[in-house]
Amino acid sequence: MTATTSPLARERIEVRGSAPSGRTMSKRRLTATIVSTIVLLVIALVWFAPFIILLFTSIRSSTDFAQNGPLALPSSFTLQNFVAAWGEGLFSDTYRNSIIITVVKVPIGVLISAMLAFALAKLRIFGRKTVMFAVFLGLTVPIYIALVPLFGIVKEIGLIDNVFGLLGPYLAFGIPFEVLVLHSFFRRVPEEVFEAARIDGAGNWRIFFQVMIPLSLPALVTVAILDAVATWNELLMALILLNSDQNKTLPLGLLNFSGQFGTDYTGLAAGILIAVIPMLIAYAVLQRWIVSGLTAGAVKG
Repeated sequence: MTATTSPLARERIEVRGSAPSGRTMSKRRLTATIVSTIVLLVIALVWFAPFIILLFTSIRSSTDFAQNGPLALPSSFTLQNFVAAWGEGLFSDTYRNSIIITVVKVPIGVLISAMLAFALAKLRIFGRKTVMFAVFLGLTVPIYIALVPLFGIVKEIGLIDNVFGLLGPYLAFGIPFEVLVLHSFFRRVPEEVFEAARIDGAGNWRIFFQVMIPLSLPALVTVAILDAVATWNELLMALILLNSDQNKTLPLGLLNFSGQFGTDYTGLAAGILIAVIPMLIAYAVLQRWIVSGLTAGAVKG
């Protein structure tokens, strides 16, 4: 006598037989992980390739570079390029000038931007939307069309060929972006925090410096780093407003490696590495703050 199987039991058996086993799922996950890792490694290699080429170029001789090209491995290593680049790029002067303008401009710009963003995000002021529109309109102004008026203004106040002549233009073009970032962050800070501070008798200035600044430290550090990198690397306005070698900034010093009849590529690579070292160190030290500042407020909770 043969036992019969009900239709429902047969359906369960077919579904169970067609479902992938745990071992199969593990193999699929392992394969997906390996593929993802390989893809990420390739992307990382492509991303770091220019820096690797720059590093290899800076530690090889000019003859080796001319004979084998930039993509070949160095046949010999030398640090003489860095010694020669320091003098050719006038880094004793350009480093000093870039440090001065960065140290002065970045704190002033971040403070002004933070106060303006706080007022636009949390205070009920007359004409707030108009002020916000005017500030954000500054993001749409190309620097190229402002060079001639800027040159005339800086010349009138007597700051042509003076590193502090860059302070006003740098602030004018840096503040709109900083306000945009900080305004977005300040809006996500709960109103209950400010109401509690006001109940304790705190005014707007005290709330800003004792409540908002500590809460927004990651965002402020992020804005400061981005502003410092932009100030450190700015070329066009410095090229227009600075003339003498002793007043030039780092990007202008790097122009010395290109002459009428050719370019010293190995010296230029060494000079670029010398110029970017401070920003690389700052990013490495403050990386945790930068990541938390960029992601702050992205998820409400």
